[in-house]
Formats: sequence, structure tokens, C-alpha cells
Amino acid sequence: MYEPRDSDQGAVSGEPGGMPGSATDGDGAVGYRGVTACHAVGISYRQLDYWARTALVVPSVRDASGSGTQRLYSFRDLVVLKVVKRLLDAGVSLQNIRKAIEALRSRGVADLAGITLISDGTTVYECRSPEEVVDLLQGGQGVFGIAIGGAFKEIQGSLSHLPAEPAAVSVEPGPAEVAEGGAVGDELAARRARRRAG
Repeated sequence: MYEPRDSDQGAVSGEPGGMPGSATDGDGAVGYRGVTACHAVGISYRQLDYWARTALVVPSVRDASGSGTQRLYSFRDLVVLKVVKRLLDAGVSLQNIRKAIEALRSRGVADLAGITLISDGTTVYECRSPEEVVDLLQGGQGVFGIAIGGAFKEIQGSLSHLPAEPAAVSVEPGPAEVAEGGAVGDELAARRARRRAG
């Protein structure tokens, strides 16, 4: 079961099937292949494939569409995959994880970074402030917590040495796709290059 802690906002439901990741999130310019996603998140390819086929986490950049095509996951997808892995490691059922992920689908990357998930192994609670975390813990409901912002930073660190590819094939790569050496590179390298440039 999934329960948001902020009573003013309630549960957030998303569009079924497609995981978030849009141009407004700033993570749609590049994608990460399944093998890269597995290394960054710490899961097996078999888990990743199962989660995509059962629509737990569907790649938002490009889904596999037949023989010879590869799924491409956005940075946001990788953060959600990391959250799923941590919840499974903590003993939360896949059914309850699905409910929690469904409620997080419509959130932007910045929104996700500010959320902490607390669980007692059965119910997953969403906390958006330190006060909500304290309230939950004082009530005896929380056993473990996942700061999504921490998962965000872990994925950034993992991706710093893993390959990415452009989401769409174009004749000339755009500025978000050009890495330091002028070749197509990953999103983090492009961000670093833009920071240095100005």
C-alpha cells in the first residue's frame, strides 16, 4: 500500500504504461541502454527486462519495438529503477512497489529528489519534509527510508563513467548531445561542458 504523507496533495497518479521522462525534465536528450542501466542501478538484465515487460518501469526514451531495437532509459527512469531495487531489497512486495511507483510517475526529476520514501516492509509512505519523516518515525511506522535525492546522486556518480547515446539520430548533434571532445557523449559530460563554457 502507498500513502502520501502530505494530505493537501494526495496521491499522484500517472499515465499507465509509460514511465516519466520528458523534455521538461531535461533528461530526454540521451538514453541509457539496458546493460548500462543494470550497471548503474545494480540489478540483473533479467530483472530489468521483467520490469519493462510487466510495465513496472517502462523506458521513457525508447522502448524495444521488435527485433534489433534496444530500450533506452532516461536518467529519471534509472532513479526509479534504483528506488524499486531498494524497496525490493527491504522486503516490500512487488504489488506495493507498483502502487508506490504509480504514484510517483508524474513527478519531475526535481520533485523526486525532494521525496523520502519510508516503509515498514508493507506500506510505503511518501514524505516531502523532514517533519513528515519525524512524525512517521515517532508513530512507529517507519523501519527504513529511501531518500530519492540520495539515489539521484548515486546514479549520477555511476553514470559518470558509463556510456549513453542520443535519444534520436540526427545529422548534427545538438548542444546537449556534444561532449567535451566534440563527439556524441553522455548527458553528464554535456552538462559539465556547458558549465565550463559559461
